[in-house]
Formats: sequence, structure tokens, C-alpha cells
Amino acid sequence: MPAMTEPKLISGNSNRPLAQQIARRMSLHRGMSVSLVDARVERFNDQEVFVEVYENVRGEDMFIVQSTSNPANDNLMELLIIADALKRSSASRITAVIPYFGYARQDRRTKARTPISAKLVANMITQAGIDRVLTLDLHATQIQGFFDMPVDNLYAAPVFALDVQHHFKGRLQDVTVVSPDVGGVARARELAKRIGCALAIVDKRREKPGEVAEMTVIGEVTGKTCIIVDDICDTAGTLCKAASVLMDAGATEVHSYITHGVLSAPAVERITKSVMKSLVITDSIQPTEAVKAAPNIRVVPTAPMFAQAILNTWSGTSVSSLFDVDTLTPIYEGLYHRG
Repeated sequence: MPAMTEPKLISGNSNRPLAQQIARRMSLHRGMSVSLVDARVERFNDQEVFVEVYENVRGEDMFIVQSTSNPANDNLMELLIIADALKRSSASRITAVIPYFGYARQDRRTKARTPISAKLVANMITQAGIDRVLTLDLHATQIQGFFDMPVDNLYAAPVFALDVQHHFKGRLQDVTVVSPDVGGVARARELAKRIGCALAIVDKRREKPGEVAEMTVIGEVTGKTCIIVDDICDTAGTLCKAASVLMDAGATEVHSYITHGVLSAPAVERITKSVMKSLVITDSIQPTEAVKAAPNIRVVPTAPMFAQAILNTWSGTSVSSLFDVDTLTPIYEGLYHRG
């Protein structure tokens, strides 16, 4: 049954440029203007979040674009309060588009008397009146099961595959994809399979969070161009150390493809001074000025993929079709040219 209303976007303050780019891409796809719903999302003097929607949203299919990145708690509250405002304004369906899902690293109890914060956040999102979630590269895919609602988890691997094929054209036979830890092997294998390259692993052993005691390379990297693949880069300590270990093991150069560039201090400085030739991240988290100015950090856009995913959700067609490079190629037409 065809949708009777147009999809409407509303944005919090976490990554408004991405929301605007999604709206522009949707305008191109629809052949008509799609703009963000006029609203204000502000703070009172005591930092309470206040939301006011200026447009009528009764019966509308609403999409809230809001990453729960730093400051995670503020951005999460914005998402919940926007959802409550829309629900109380009689929106027919509310989809939370969360390019970066904060608290995803707290997806299980690692020690006694610790929380499973990802499940708590899922409960809060459910109680706020949100009907479905659209996100990108969840840290742990089982988080989808924390929700009693549909959760569409998009993947950066197809976009990264397009980027690698474009920037390493003619050199793919010398490329090896590297997982920075054993837990990320499935993610690295997925990219390696897409571009037809070998796979290696950096086995790391932590003494305590934030510190890497020892690293060992599993696989052949001598004379290879190594591409490290992971979902999150926070302080970049592990990433820069892994790049050094790979170079010491005989790699000719090291590049990294990371979905979510959290890049907390002193990450940018570490990356700039590291042996990595380039770090490629997505704009799931709004890049800071320091990130934009870094000579070896490059940002690939997610707006084309999210715009198509939103339109597919609105029209009731497949979102999983976006996992295919052949599907994404025309969506990213103009940015990458194959052949």
C-alpha cells in the first residue's frame, strides 16, 4: 500500500550538518524539496533540554536524526524529548535515525556489579514512544535484540569497499585487510571479501582499559599495504600502536577505515604524528575543526545511504538492499567512479 504522507525529518543538535545533507539527498531522490521540520531544541539556564516543534506533524511519518555522541547524555536526552514532543503532537510513526549509537560498548556485563547500559538506553528509547530505529555499524549486533521494535543496522563496509576500490585502484593485489583485535575479525573479513583481499589480525592483550600491553600480528603483512578496519576510534591509542606494529612487521604502508570517529583527546594529535598514511572515517559523528584540519584524516559521507534508507523505510521497501555495493554505487554516483 503506497504511503499517503511524505517523510519528514527533524534534527537535534548532535549532527545537524548530516541531517541537512540527508534532507538534500532526499530532495534529489524525490524530485521535490525536503527540508528539516522547523523546531527549536534548546537548553534552559540549568541545562534542561526544551523542544518546541513549530510545524503540524499530526499523522506524519517522522524521522529524528540524532547521534548520541559526545556529550552523550545531552544528545540522548534531546532524542528522547524530541520523540516525546512528536508523540504528544500525534505523529503517526517515529523513527530514530541514530548514526552513532552511544553506550553501545556497554552491551554486556564484563565484571560483577556492572550495568548493561545499552539495554537501559534501548528501554528509554522504547518508552519515549519511538517506533523503530535506524543506525549504522552497531558495536555489537546483538544490541538489536535489546529493542522490542524493528532495528535496521546499516553497514559501512559497502561504502568503504567503494572507497578502497577507488583510492587503491590497480593496487588491490597488494592490499591486506587487518582486524585490530580478534573481536573485530568478522567486520574485517566482510570488507576483505568485498574487495577480494587477504586478511590479517593484530592480537592485543590489555592490562587495563585504555592501555595495550602487547600486540602480535597473525598473518602475512610483509610488503603489503595494510588497511585496518574497525567500528570505533576513541583515543586512537590502540589504532596507532597497531599501525606501528604492522610497519615493524614489514608492511609498506598502513591506512585505517573506522566507521565512527569518536576521536577524544588526544586522538587527532596521535593520528597526525602516527605512521598511518590515512584514517578514513564517516560523518556519523560531526567532525570537529581539528579533525577537518588533520592532513591524514578523511571523511566519507553517509547522507546518501541514510537518505535512501529513510525513503525505503517510509515506502515499506527493503533496507537490506543497501548492504550491496551494486546498490550503493548509483547512490554514490559522482563521488566514486568504478571501472
